[in-house]
Amino acid sequence: MPKAVVLLSGGLDSAVTLAIALDEGMDVTAVSFRYGQRHKKELDSAKAVCKHYGIESLVINMDLSSFRSALTDGGLEVPADREGELDAEIPITYVPARNLIFLSMAAGISESIGAEAIYIGANAVDYSGYPDCRPEFFRSFRETLAEGTKAGMEGRAAEVRAPILGLSKASIVRKGKELNAPLHLTWSCYEGGKAACGHCDSCRLRMKGFEEAGYKDEIRYR
Repeated sequence: MPKAVVLLSGGLDSAVTLAIALDEGMDVTAVSFRYGQRHKKELDSAKAVCKHYGIESLVINMDLSSFRSALTDGGLEVPADREGELDAEIPITYVPARNLIFLSMAAGISESIGAEAIYIGANAVDYSGYPDCRPEFFRSFRETLAEGTKAGMEGRAAEVRAPILGLSKASIVRKGKELNAPLHLTWSCYEGGKAACGHCDSCRLRMKGFEEAGYKDEIRYR
């Protein structure tokens, strides 16, 4: 069975991406990051998703709290109910170079365990406009792996797969339902607590996706 590293934040998109990797017959190692984010709710969700599937879970500790972002600095306010198109400008919730860092770590892990693929749940349709969620970024990173790793020099660089990159949030929800992914265990809100805020970009995109897909979101909202 081919091995794969799946970046698992605990959110909707990453959980559906994990379900896709498993459906494609991959032997998955799920990788999550404790990077100084505002809360640990998403890591709890990632752990619950891994337990649901009975797969190996690896949590990597790194401190990105010095990066200017509302997700790592409790003194910055998370934007709520932003008007207009959510991808019109890059919001303060963008964590500088986060996907670049996470994918680099995943590349090292994949090379260490002999994985042939890295899966990431990035989306460039219904999203907040983050630059490291665009197709151009992933094309560039694939070239970097080919040139900057031993596996790449030997012609066997891990393939970076972003299977939901071009899907709407509604299509992501439908795909998750089709694969019986445990969407009720996921957490998308930028805030912590027992219930999602319903007002941050991530909540609004998630709510829009479930509504347009015709399904009830089973997580709690305030």
